[in-house]
Amino acid sequence: MINLPPTVLRYGKDQTLPERISLRAGPLSLAFEDGELRRVRLGAREVVRRVYVAVRDCYWNTIVPVISDVRVESDAESFHITYEAEHISGEIDFRWRATITGDARRTITFTMDGEARTTFSRNRIGFCVLHPIGECAGRRSVIEPADDSATIQQRFPQDISPHQPFTNVRAMSHQVTPGVWAKVQFAGDVFETEDQRNWTDASYKTYSTPLSKPFPVEVKQGTRISQSVVISLEEYTEKARTNTRRIRSVLFNVGQPSSIPLPHLGLGVASHGQRLDEREASRLKSLNLSHLRIDLNLSESDYAPALAQAAEEARAINASLEIALTLSDAAEAELKELRRVLERASPPVCTWLIFHRDEKVTGAKWIEIARTYLKHYRPDAKIGGGTNLYFTELNREHPDTTHADLVSYSVNPQVHAFDNWTLIENLQGQAETIKSARRFLNDLPLAISPITLKPRFNPHATASPSAEVSGDLPAAVDARQMSLFGAAWTIGSLKHVAEGGVYSVTYFETSGWCGVMETTECSPFPDKCRSLPGAVFPLYHALADFGEFADGVVVPSESSEPLKVEGFVVYKDGKTRIVLANLSDSVTQVRVRNLAEQVHVRRLNETNAEAAMLSPETYRVESDVSLEIRGGRLDLELLPCEVMRVDY
Repeated sequence: MINLPPTVLRYGKDQTLPERISLRAGPLSLAFEDGELRRVRLGAREVVRRVYVAVRDCYWNTIVPVISDVRVESDAESFHITYEAEHISGEIDFRWRATITGDARRTITFTMDGEARTTFSRNRIGFCVLHPIGECAGRRSVIEPADDSATIQQRFPQDISPHQPFTNVRAMSHQVTPGVWAKVQFAGDVFETEDQRNWTDASYKTYSTPLSKPFPVEVKQGTRISQSVVISLEEYTEKARTNTRRIRSVLFNVGQPSSIPLPHLGLGVASHGQRLDEREASRLKSLNLSHLRIDLNLSESDYAPALAQAAEEARAINASLEIALTLSDAAEAELKELRRVLERASPPVCTWLIFHRDEKVTGAKWIEIARTYLKHYRPDAKIGGGTNLYFTELNREHPDTTHADLVSYSVNPQVHAFDNWTLIENLQGQAETIKSARRFLNDLPLAISPITLKPRFNPHATASPSAEVSGDLPAAVDARQMSLFGAAWTIGSLKHVAEGGVYSVTYFETSGWCGVMETTECSPFPDKCRSLPGAVFPLYHALADFGEFADGVVVPSESSEPLKVEGFVVYKDGKTRIVLANLSDSVTQVRVRNLAEQVHVRRLNETNAEAAMLSPETYRVESDVSLEIRGGRLDLELLPCEVMRVDY
């Protein structure tokens, strides 16, 4: 046994989490963490999700600040914070000073005063304010335009808006609860609002500078940038104070089995190119996967060996292939050659995803051409299109589905931010894309492929980025992939895609840093990613718990605090399985309701995770505990990032 530290087991690397300071501004509660304001609440109602300053380079990369000289003064009703922030990367060197105050009169003011210490190109510098979808979607908003024209009555979009719902913004107000309105005022630039659900962020974002202005732009050395955001409550009385009673336990309610079938579950083939060994294949077989995804660019001439290897691996784990084809304008010649390759490799194919290298959304003609050449190879295989990018591409350019059996798009939670709270918050955004897709795709099956922790590539860069910094993890790798947090996040994702009724979902890769298990090689960056050679990652067990119920159905469930505890529930052949995840970094009390009289419980936490990673076969057959249940409820205490399975 290697005995990894608890922080490594929870988050993939031995790093202290940022200090989180709880504050109040009169009746408003909030947290200050790493230079940002998070989850501004009035009782149980979230007023603003996040306030922060973003510096985006000419590739749309976010330059993470280094925070220093933090000074916090607070009491029961107010606070005063100052700090320094530096954004340094490549040619960018931008420094600013923050002052944040909150007073008993329920007003929060956040100002930044910055200076460019070099000359550089930027796409954006300034405040971003995130508005929660749960409290805002479909609700009325009053917009005060930046050009001093008359106020505008509008609504936050219910369905995901493909374009900015609010522009030319100086201030905006929305009702938090009957009798109470929240107002957010901006100064220092013109602001506008986008619907971040397009990228599975569970929020609307009001930001500067408007996209209607040219970007990137050059910022000269010595340029000063100053902005402010003021959040206040209006029409507030003590009678309007919402219920702030603290509930000791998170409540998790289990419903009745539905008619929604579980999605077909798959993984991507490993990007490192190594063949699966016998042990890896055996472990993948235990996941009961439907398919492996492989990406083939048909304008390249050397894809045949990769296809043959993928076919071999799919057969070894009793799965089929989901083949994502990228075509060029020479599609017919490329597909003719592919048919010859198929005859030699004879891969088992369940799905073809058709993309074109010059189109963000697949045109109907390419699917029609592909069907001509592929329909007779595996007549039962589905042929579809969509986008190899994000849901926003489909939302802005609804696909012509005349010749499509299904539509696909990819998901990752880190298009805009990278911290643990953001990843947890954005789980709900996956469900939102499914709901909105149903509005314009009707009953056409959805294939979400792939879901990854980090972006596979930057689809919106306005220039080519320089080479990665030597000694750092590759851009697509997140150390949390091998952690308990990664498993907890995957459980939340499985809940939303399953309850959304998608046809299929493809996660991660088979092995390697972006996979469900490590290869036999040691990590070359142990200070940045502490993966164990030959071990599975905790999220392997989350997928195994789901895969064991393949061909079953969804059981709807509801958490009273989904940002703390979430889980999926599945049913098959008279058996029910609940898989819960503590998404927080603290011990959490949970009460599960509507259970049978006897259940079997299995835990995965920092006390046994290492053993479960090194010896998954033993863990999966020896770790259940039988419990008697009274009154249909089970009270649990979950450790940080703990995963728990309940069977009955």
